[in-house]
Amino acid sequence: MVHIVGAGPGDPELITVKGQKYLQEADVVIYAGSLVNPALLDLCREEAEIHNSAHMTLEEVVEVIAKAEKEGKMTVRLHTGDPAIYGAIQEQMDAFKKREIDYDVVPGVSSFLATAAALKQEYTLPGVSQTVIITRQEGRTPVPEKEKLRSLAQHGSTMCIFLSIAMLSQVVEELEAGGYSENTPIAIVQRASWPQQKIVRATLSTICEEIKDKDIDRTAMIVVSPCLASDYELSRLYAPEFSHMFRQAKAES
Repeated sequence: MVHIVGAGPGDPELITVKGQKYLQEADVVIYAGSLVNPALLDLCREEAEIHNSAHMTLEEVVEVIAKAEKEGKMTVRLHTGDPAIYGAIQEQMDAFKKREIDYDVVPGVSSFLATAAALKQEYTLPGVSQTVIITRQEGRTPVPEKEKLRSLAQHGSTMCIFLSIAMLSQVVEELEAGGYSENTPIAIVQRASWPQQKIVRATLSTICEEIKDKDIDRTAMIVVSPCLASDYELSRLYAPEFSHMFRQAKAES
C-alpha cells in the first residue's frame, strides 16, 4: 500500500494525525527533500528506508515503490503542503494504476492557508472579496491563456500566487495590467509556519523595493488582496437580527 501524504507547510505539528500515523508505521518513506521539513523524518522508525525525491526521477520513485510492494512493505510518499496543489501527484498515481499498485491520498495543510495564519488574515471578507484564486506566474511551465495573471486579476479578488517569487517584477506588472491599482496591498510570506518565517507587507508599487534586502528568493507565497487593508462589513452569521437553523433572530431593544 502507498499513502500519498501531505506534510503540511513546514511546522511538524501541522501534519494531520492520519499522516503522522502512516509516517510512524512506514517501511519506506520517499519525501520531497527540497520542500518538506526534515524534522518530520524524526517520526519515522529507525529501520525505515528513507529516500529524498529531490534527487530522483519519476521512474526512479515508481521503481522504489514497486520494489517495496513486491516485498509487502508500506510506503509513504511525503509531499509538502497539500499534495493536490502543485504536487505533481497525478503522474505518480497514473503510474501506480498501470502497475496495479494500491494507493490513497491524505490531505495536508497547504502553504496558502499557513500564510493566512501567519498574516492573521481572513481571505474572504464580506463586501470586499468572497473568492480566493490559487495560481502561479507563467514560467518554464506554461499557463493556459485564460489563466494568466492579468486575466485573473480582472476579478479583483484575493489571489494566492505560488512558485513565483523569483519573477516578482513580472507578477506585479501582470497584476497591474489586469486591473489592480498600484496601491493594492500585497504580502509575501516565506516559509510560513517555519521558525525562519519572514513576512513583508507593502503595495504593488513598493513591494519589489521592500524585499530587496530581505533574502527572499524561494519557498515564498505571494498574496494580493484588498482584504489585506480594508474596511469590511460584519458577517451576517452572528448578527442579532439574522435567523438561521440554529438561532432565532433577536428583537431590537
